[in-house]
Amino acid sequence: MKWISLCFFLFTHALFGQKIIWQEDRKLIWDNFKSPINRENMLNVVAYTHCGWEYSVVKSTDPKSLVKIEVTAIFNEDRSWKDVKKINDYILLHEQKHFDIAELFVRKFRKEIGEQIKTSGDYDKNFNAVYSKISNDYKNFQMSYDRVTQHGMNKEKQAEYNAIIAEELDNLKSYKAS
Repeated sequence: MKWISLCFFLFTHALFGQKIIWQEDRKLIWDNFKSPINRENMLNVVAYTHCGWEYSVVKSTDPKSLVKIEVTAIFNEDRSWKDVKKINDYILLHEQKHFDIAELFVRKFRKEIGEQIKTSGDYDKNFNAVYSKISNDYKNFQMSYDRVTQHGMNKEKQAEYNAIIAEELDNLKSYKAS
């Protein structure tokens, strides 16, 4: 029985250990960035946060039955990297905001799901469009965030984005995971 428990623990850790679920009171630390340096060959980038969301759906073939969709913001440790010679707490804050942006768009996704998808029929008709819109908006926001803040090097713009992200998260607090 001990071997079964140990094997189950190791399998679970291998399967789920690389991802961190966004939590308001848990901030990223540099040890969470486990990938080899600069996988994307970005010369001027000190760190890279691989984050986004995962979702699960429980639905029926009956179009009138209720559907259950769960969405979670995740950080992938094994695909996130840092240059240990250049990192500091300020850069870590910039990377945390990438993860916070993922949570922001998860909340927007949950809001849209709540408004547009109640039944399996709604899911069949609306899910792909909702997903595409949120996904495109998310990618554009992340790219704009890095461009405008110059990957965090423009401290004034970084402070502006920090405030925008915090305000948006607060505005959508009713869509936090329960």
